[in-house]
Amino acid sequence: MGNLICCVQVDQSTVAIKETFGKYNDVLQPGCHCMPWFLGSRVVGHLSLRLQQLDVRCETKTKDNVFVTVVASIQYRPLLHKESDAFYKLSNTRAQIQAYVFDVIRASVPKLNLDDAFEQKNEIAKAVEEELEKAMSAYGFEIVQTLIVDIEPDEHVKRAMNEINAAARMRVAANEKAEAEKIVQIKRAEGEAESKYLSGVGIARQRQAIVDGLRDSVLGFSVNVPGTSAKDVLDMVLITQYFDTLKEIGSASKSTAVFIPHGPGAVNDVATQIRNGLLQATSHQ
Repeated sequence: MGNLICCVQVDQSTVAIKETFGKYNDVLQPGCHCMPWFLGSRVVGHLSLRLQQLDVRCETKTKDNVFVTVVASIQYRPLLHKESDAFYKLSNTRAQIQAYVFDVIRASVPKLNLDDAFEQKNEIAKAVEEELEKAMSAYGFEIVQTLIVDIEPDEHVKRAMNEINAAARMRVAANEKAEAEKIVQIKRAEGEAESKYLSGVGIARQRQAIVDGLRDSVLGFSVNVPGTSAKDVLDMVLITQYFDTLKEIGSASKSTAVFIPHGPGAVNDVATQIRNGLLQATSHQ
């Protein structure tokens, strides 16, 4: 209908390319324009002024011979007042941009090791942007920004890198576990040493108390019963304890068989041995 009344409409953020008898004539801005088709004028195409994005996947290898896929995102748009160059000079803008991206990436990444490639993504993106801006400005396009959004190593390489990382973390965990077990063992040994020390102190005090009690008993008995010596009292006490021990062994429900010499002579020997042991213990204090 617009052609019949010689009017055309150009949408916002778009320009139209006008030709007269097949020759470029003008760039039509957004709005309504008179187009006398009977005078040879016509619109041959439209060009979007909006920011466009092209994602490029480029496979290459690093300096340490690891194949990676680099994903670059290119944001571009036509330059103002150069819309005719952007429309006429390139037949396939996206393919041209992709070719330049391939060229720069395959020249930059092989100079870097895999770890360096991850660390220097910004430098790679800057190199791509500079090359594209220099080349595409001659064709009427502006490169707004270039981003390296991803670097994907081969699947086997990623698996190997994950295994290396996992092994390193397991080694750190093993060291931490060993240190923890070492601390536990040290603390346990310190606790056992302290326990044995306190047990020894208790036994020593117990024996001292027994000796003190026997001494007091002997002295008290000797005072209250005239004519008895300390030796007689001590022998009587030891013999009494000897028979008490025999009684406890016999009354125990789960006692094992114990063979000991018995008789008046054996009692005298036992008393002598016990007395000598107590006297030696007292002399060493």
